[in-house]
Amino acid sequence: MDTIFALSSGAPPAAIGVMRLSGPGAFDAVRALARGELPQPRRARLVSLRDPAEGALLDRALLLCFPGPASATGEDLAEFHLHGGRAVVRAVEAALARLPGLRPAEPGEFTRRALLNGRIDLSEAEGLGDLLAAETETQRRVAIRSAEGGLRRQVEAWAARALALSASVEAMLDHADEADVAGEGDLLEPVLGQAAALSAEIAAVAMRPPVERLRDGLQVVIAGPPNAGKSTLFNALAGREAAIVSPLAGTTRDRIEAPVMRDGLAFVLTDTAGLSEAPGDAVEEIGIGLAREAMAGADILLWLGDDAAPAGEGVIAIHSRADESGRVVAGDRLAISAVTGEGIEALWATIAGLARTMVPPADQLALNLRQRDLASRAAAALGDAAGERDPLLLAEQLRAALRAFDAITGRADVEAMLDALFARFCIGK
Repeated sequence: MDTIFALSSGAPPAAIGVMRLSGPGAFDAVRALARGELPQPRRARLVSLRDPAEGALLDRALLLCFPGPASATGEDLAEFHLHGGRAVVRAVEAALARLPGLRPAEPGEFTRRALLNGRIDLSEAEGLGDLLAAETETQRRVAIRSAEGGLRRQVEAWAARALALSASVEAMLDHADEADVAGEGDLLEPVLGQAAALSAEIAAVAMRPPVERLRDGLQVVIAGPPNAGKSTLFNALAGREAAIVSPLAGTTRDRIEAPVMRDGLAFVLTDTAGLSEAPGDAVEEIGIGLAREAMAGADILLWLGDDAAPAGEGVIAIHSRADESGRVVAGDRLAISAVTGEGIEALWATIAGLARTMVPPADQLALNLRQRDLASRAAAALGDAAGERDPLLLAEQLRAALRAFDAITGRADVEAMLDALFARFCIGK
């Protein structure tokens, strides 16, 4: 395997630039630049880095060495803590690139090697990816639970219980013809009951709100008839003039999106074209189609029409343009005026209260789509096992559940999705 290197700290200029090397040639590369004995493992030493070809001084830096397999990547790993100027970083990178067997790292390659070398499992790598992208406190707390092995420990506990059930069934099959073995039904009933209980427990976790709503933001769609004040409200919630506002009906033809961080949660606001039964032209008709598509995918729908709001969860009926004379609040709708600011804070409070029920609590495990599908598959296999009287078929269902657990943690073949996962990482991680 190649030896890789990359700047693992923030982009220069910075106070310090951490250049990381990992692979079988990491320590040889260190000797080539530092021209001396390696420091003791995990002990920093001040060294002079020189270009191996010319001998010119590149920088004076701190050097740390982490022999494998007890390193972050499971390989020999070294770090130069450089002065973080652009020219310094470029000079050290150029010197490393000229050494045989070294190459720049690809995005996420250090973490990928940690996964392949068993330092972390797949769920921890996914959690680390979410942690790197976290922008809110809630995102950080949920991601760090997974990155620190919370999901792995839970899956291992489930797998241990399923494995114990599998061992009991295999023992029945191995000793079915022995006269001193108790009746098959007496041994089978506890296994079926425990399989049912485990299935229900896993299904409950899989049904929790998805982590994607935290990572990608809750979809808040503003919809209603033309000239209902949608774009004005969109700008007020976004805190900037993101959409064109005009008294002319049908000004908004396309969907307009704006990300917003509020109350520790991420939202994606979407302004839509006014819904009309008689579109004026083909472009308006396309806009209406896009609006209905956005409404169908909304987590929270803000309805500005004076008629009845669409049925469903996550719908907030709004009495807009409350500042205009002659407009009367209809029913229990939330009265707002995006022009004067009346009701905007109350609307945000309502949105936040609803959003809290749609995202996973920070103190509980949250599964992404891949993990949720596999957990559901394990729960279904255990549920089928709980209703199976044939020990052979029961054993197969338990094996199916164990395979699903292995896929969650990455013990099964998941190579096909690794490129997509680590493409989200920065170079140097």
